[in-house]
Amino acid sequence: MLGERNLFIIKPILGLMIAISILALFSWLKTSINPRQVVFNWSRFLSRENTGFATRNFERLDTEHFIIKYTEANRQNAPIVSEAAEQIFEPVIRMFNFEPPAPTMVVMYPDSASLAKTFGWDKTEKAMGVYWGGTIRILNPDEWITDGDKRQTFIREGPMAHEFAHLLVDYITLGNYPRWYTEGVAQYVEKKITGFELFNPAKYNNQSVEYYDFVTLERDFDHLDQGIAYGQCLQATEMIVAKYGEDKVFAILEYLGQGNDMKQSFAKATGQSFDRFEQEMLEMQQLDIAV
Repeated sequence: MLGERNLFIIKPILGLMIAISILALFSWLKTSINPRQVVFNWSRFLSRENTGFATRNFERLDTEHFIIKYTEANRQNAPIVSEAAEQIFEPVIRMFNFEPPAPTMVVMYPDSASLAKTFGWDKTEKAMGVYWGGTIRILNPDEWITDGDKRQTFIREGPMAHEFAHLLVDYITLGNYPRWYTEGVAQYVEKKITGFELFNPAKYNNQSVEYYDFVTLERDFDHLDQGIAYGQCLQATEMIVAKYGEDKVFAILEYLGQGNDMKQSFAKATGQSFDRFEQEMLEMQQLDIAV
């Protein structure tokens, strides 16, 4: 055992070492993205594990790249969901040039109320699918497919490509992305792979609308006209593709993952000013409506 004298010597040294370690940690946090990456990845891991625990009594179907969890009442829809998920997996990861490090958990909820409850939403809130914290959550197809071939409709119009794209954006950027951009990328991927496009009243009704700037889209997205907001996100992404090439859409994600903000990431990927791009986009959209 150590004597008392030795303890008196060791304690100040130990305290000094701890203090130096803490100062070094804070310095690292200020100058390196790595700690933020660790924190974000750990937070997503905990969220995924929490969802797994919360749905521990659900039934489970494992595929090559997905874990489908569902209630007994929705057992007949599990094969449809798993088929749709596997169909979009390869095309989506090829577009992103990125594959998640572990199978993706997909939880199917029996109705809108139970899905909304997992986020603390009002029970009247409706969504076919939601990505959050490393997990894709979807609504039972029977809740929104009321006629026709359920399997074909879910594969063509279901949320798998869209929500899986959100997941990849999250992984690549480590959560460092504007809301409007992940919505634009997810829609672009979905449209290209399945052909499905959300209804945009400004585009298809030729009605006069006031478009939102990117600050408004980021700050108030859920309180805006959803058709116009989602449509504008898709149009912005398609404009990046048309002007600079599809690869730049995903290069922006890489730069975001390095800790750059959207303006920096856009400039590094395209060599152009983000503010100028926004101005051109708004002018183009207003011209489209006027025509």
